[in-house]
Amino acid sequence: MKRIAVIGAVVEQPQKSQRAFNETVSRYKGIVKGRMGIPFDDEDTAVIALTLQGELDDINALTGQLGNLPHVTVKTAVSGNSKNEGGAYV
Repeated sequence: MKRIAVIGAVVEQPQKSQRAFNETVSRYKGIVKGRMGIPFDDEDTAVIALTLQGELDDINALTGQLGNLPHVTVKTAVSGNSKNEGGAYV
């Protein structure tokens, strides 16, 4: 069952891990529906939000791979798995 999720990532010293971060996200382009990045140049940090729609296993795999990158911290929020009669998640 497909879920909707958002991954929030804090990337410290982006010059050291941005390439690997982007390559990892690119491998999951089929479930990535949106991406927003905000650089904090004075802090040598970037904040990235990824909006996803996909199977829970794929969402978890992407989260795990990003979290294993050096200088990257991630948190994920995932929608519930039940739908109401109108088809919307509750």
